[in-house]
Amino acid sequence: MSVSPGPDTTTTADTASRRVLLAKPRGYCAGVDRAVVAVEKALETYGPPVYVRKEIVHNRHVVSTLAQRGAVFVERTDEVPEGAIVVFSAHGVSPAVHTEARERELRTIDATCPLVTKVHQEAKRFAREDYDILLIGHEGHEEVEGTSGEAPENIQVVDGPGAVAAVEVRDPEKVIWLSQTTLSVDETMQTVSALRERFPAITDPPSDDICYATQNRQVAVKAMAPQCDLVVVVGSTNSSNSVRLVEVALQAGARDAHLVDHAGEIDEAWLEGVTTVGVTSGASVPEILVGDVLHWLADRGYGEVEEITTANEKLTFSLPRELKRDMRPDAVR
Repeated sequence: MSVSPGPDTTTTADTASRRVLLAKPRGYCAGVDRAVVAVEKALETYGPPVYVRKEIVHNRHVVSTLAQRGAVFVERTDEVPEGAIVVFSAHGVSPAVHTEARERELRTIDATCPLVTKVHQEAKRFAREDYDILLIGHEGHEEVEGTSGEAPENIQVVDGPGAVAAVEVRDPEKVIWLSQTTLSVDETMQTVSALRERFPAITDPPSDDICYATQNRQVAVKAMAPQCDLVVVVGSTNSSNSVRLVEVALQAGARDAHLVDHAGEIDEAWLEGVTTVGVTSGASVPEILVGDVLHWLADRGYGEVEEITTANEKLTFSLPRELKRDMRPDAVR
């Protein structure tokens, strides 16, 4: 794979030896694709405005593009006019949000990622069995708020290994841990190890909570990072899985790593002495933004691109049933 270079504007490394390693998989996961398409199809089916509670996914470009097409992003359900259409984001919402939507007679389209829904179901199951549930995740993250809302009396959020000492449970023999789907696998297991030291009988979730796509993107970065002088991760700062990719790259041996929303945020000073640049993107990033980064690098002499493939993703999720019900038959995928 190669990108035709434009004028070479830097002399920081020998042009003949410059290269880009491009991680695969990268970019959109099945849950993000489903959520974004759900908003697009809602706009086509019902016409604007279509309201979206919170950012549909954590990517500025995606949100801006959908807003230009007529999506209206709100922070709270009570900002949506009564009777209007509202899409719930891929990160999920608590039962209280569903109740509020019903009270306002909103027409809801639930674009929660099915993998997040799985964690919600686990939380409800273990709350019914009266477990103390230790939810590993970042305080204030929308996914964590949604999951916690399923069983607030039973769930405590554990934000990293440093928070373990403050955890109190009713019965150390009846404790389970769950996790936010977009965390670093390594960081999560550090927290689990610390929890297991305090609560040796703690139960693991019935299946892996960390999203397959989050894990796959981290594995790909780990594979290429030791060869990279610089890793550029395309993603927004509020995207947990994108931020984790920067951390994973540095921990896996990259000399330097940075998160950028788009090519315009790359600092040419980062290329000083750089021969090999790794490029990847978070699970909520459209491929067009990665393409822009590759062209930016090609213009500076990094025109040879080698794809580092560690997995081939084929999973897809069908659109929310409440949307499919109203779509034209030829528009349903």
